[in-house]
Amino acid sequence: MKNFWQELPKPIYALAPMAGITDSAFRQIAKQFGADVVYGEMASAAGLVYNPKKTLALLEFAEIERPYVVQLFGAKPEHFVQALRLVDQKITARQSGGRPDGIDINFGCPVKKVARQGAGAVLMNDFKLAREIIKAVLANTSLPVSIKIRARVGTISALDFLKNLADLDIKAVMIHGRTMAQGNSGAVDWKIIKQARPLVEGVLLANGGVGTRGGASVARDDARDLLKKTGADGIGIGQGALGKPWIFENVKSQISKVKTKEEIFKIILKHARLVNKLKGDSGIVAMRKHLCWYVSGLPTARALREKLVKVENFNDIKKILR
Repeated sequence: MKNFWQELPKPIYALAPMAGITDSAFRQIAKQFGADVVYGEMASAAGLVYNPKKTLALLEFAEIERPYVVQLFGAKPEHFVQALRLVDQKITARQSGGRPDGIDINFGCPVKKVARQGAGAVLMNDFKLAREIIKAVLANTSLPVSIKIRARVGTISALDFLKNLADLDIKAVMIHGRTMAQGNSGAVDWKIIKQARPLVEGVLLANGGVGTRGGASVARDDARDLLKKTGADGIGIGQGALGKPWIFENVKSQISKVKTKEEIFKIILKHARLVNKLKGDSGIVAMRKHLCWYVSGLPTARALREKLVKVENFNDIKKILR
């Protein structure tokens, strides 16, 4: 089994998985700006079993995205087994036909809809089931397996959860430094990530907050400070990449350059062309949120947003930005 995680130069900067956001087009843009590894949108293992066509579409990827990690969530080991068979048979890169580079299991999603299924972060409360799911995945894929978890879910900490998995061959762990109750806002607990370092034999990625405050230089300084404080091998960047996928370029650079309006418009059009090619008009409509994130902070942001939230196709975007 090839473990790409060990081949990546450190520190590793990953595009963290975000449902409805980290699709193939956005992943390609992030890679072009220096993301070392990209995660796909969180996909339902049960969805792959019962509605495979729709869910498989979420997992399609391009060769440029490598290394690319498929992230699955669910509550039944048997669903993961069947889902992995489909991933193995159906998911290949558009250009080369090669398989994805890794499989990630979501134990960190705090969304109520996912929690009601007994999946995501709530699984951190069920050591037995969590182990069964991970063991089922390990037994049914030759790809390196990773997990994404939370700092705490109820009374269970990331440390408790990781100790329960000590004997399992997990190649990478991404820890979101907030509790399930916090969701994606509030203070990030970096101490627990540092405490988790001795418990993770593979790659440890810290996640939460980087790039969500201040400008380019703040993101770079926050990233470096986080690596120093936690001893992590890298950082998973999620919300910090929204509207500024060049954050990966910023955190790696000695000099953080602010993008001009003209540069941002070029990036928007490049992103939109990819979306249009892959998904057509429906993809452009779904991209409206990205368009608003891109123009946030510009002097004319309000006027641009009023127009961009109404776009129906690629030509609409071109007319607004010309």
